[in-house]
Formats: sequence, structure tokens, C-alpha cells
Amino acid sequence: MLTAPQAPSCTHVPPCPAADGGDREAARSVAAHPEQGWSLLCNGVVLFEDTGEILPDGRAVPPHRPAA
Repeated sequence: MLTAPQAPSCTHVPPCPAADGGDREAARSVAAHPEQGWSLLCNGVVLFEDTGEILPDGRAVPPHRPAA
């Protein structure tokens, strides 16, 4: 049986928002790869430059760009 990897724990104060919270994108970046278009946030979220996300449990969040 496969299990989802656990999100890293914040060691700073105040702690980062939870990966399932509406403010999850406010978490600190722990690994940035702008040449590839993604960053890993402290709460375990992979954030893409098009604003799409992959949550630690494997769910995908589609890009949420503002309407023109």
C-alpha cells in the first residue's frame, strides 16, 4: 500500500499555513526552481509559476489566474 509523503514541519515562528488552508501559498519556499517553473513550499505544497499546485496528499489544484 502506498502512502502520501508527509509534509515537512515548520521549524520557524510563526508556522506556515497548512497545506489545506486557503492561504497555503503564503508558506515559505524551501526549494525554488524558476528555470523549471516550480517551488516547494514549507507546508509541502508544490507551487507552479502558472499558479497551479500539487498538495502533499497528491491532489492537484488547477491554475487560478484572474479573469482579464
